[in-house]
Amino acid sequence: MLIGVPKEIKNHEYRVAMTPDGVRALVQAGHAVRVQGGAGAGIGFADSAYREAGAEMMDSPADIYRADMVVKVKEPQASETPLLQSGQLLFCYLHLAAAPELAKALLERNVTAIGYETVTDAAGGFPLLRPMSEIAGRMAPQMGALGLMRPYGGNGTLVSGVPGVWPARVAVIGGGTVGMNAVRVAVGLGAQVRLLDRGAEKLRHAEELFGARCETAFATPAEVARAVRQADIVVGAAMVAGRRAPHILTREHLRAMRSGSVLVDVSIDQGGIAETSRPTTHSEPFYVEEGIVHYCVTNMPGAVARTATLALTQATLPFVTALADKGMNAVEENPHLGKGLQIQGGKIVYPGLAEDIKL
Repeated sequence: MLIGVPKEIKNHEYRVAMTPDGVRALVQAGHAVRVQGGAGAGIGFADSAYREAGAEMMDSPADIYRADMVVKVKEPQASETPLLQSGQLLFCYLHLAAAPELAKALLERNVTAIGYETVTDAAGGFPLLRPMSEIAGRMAPQMGALGLMRPYGGNGTLVSGVPGVWPARVAVIGGGTVGMNAVRVAVGLGAQVRLLDRGAEKLRHAEELFGARCETAFATPAEVARAVRQADIVVGAAMVAGRRAPHILTREHLRAMRSGSVLVDVSIDQGGIAETSRPTTHSEPFYVEEGIVHYCVTNMPGAVARTATLALTQATLPFVTALADKGMNAVEENPHLGKGLQIQGGKIVYPGLAEDIKL
């Protein structure tokens, strides 16, 4: 199979979908790989390393997209969708519930789109989403701490506090991979941390890990309102796989917060948990609405692209190899990979997705 690996063009996106080692493994398995020049340059993977691994280096994105399968990190951008070929396999993060125009374009191009974020494993987890969720979760308190600083619109609170001055309060909504990693870092920064979730086991696990350093509560509407009202930083970490993120926070919630507090909405890829959330970029990560600093960057791990690439590609390579070896038969043989199938034959095939985006 001919596999194309384009250079990512989303704002400050330096990740690459395949390392030279990944290329070497595919070439040794009998496949051909085209990599766009400079695709890995931002994180130290030179074009020469890809050539030595057996890749054909191409300067034109159009040449990369003339492949049986295109493997990316982020969803195709507006300038990339016209390059997609009918019948082509597209394997990347899609997050279509928050991107109806992209979904429409993929349907019109008649591609078969498999989203990293809905591929599952035997334990019911999301092995291709997990490494980026871990990174985004660990980044969230750091970005919240930055947002609290006055130059970014915050109220000037130091997360750790100092002797004689209380540390910041951090409320994490959602106890999945993002939420638990956010708690871990927030606790390490010395914040007062609260975790809210609807699952007793997740809350119990948090208490076992962090003890009294993390308070827990069931995410009832009243408890969410109370925690948000008292928080200096709120981390939105709730998700429904492949679907739009639940709208948990209203304008009224934010109006009740202290001016200059921060919302880090990690769920923004799937639309965000707050009524006031809208996508931002690494170039302009913050905005203030209802007196609250919002951080809603849709590709958070792109800021730590080397770590993120190494974590992601070791998870994706077995699936890329299976698709290269067997094509769509790999999807039929592996129900976990099959869960990633979102668009096929000009139709949305992922359960509930068509309902969310209402094309």
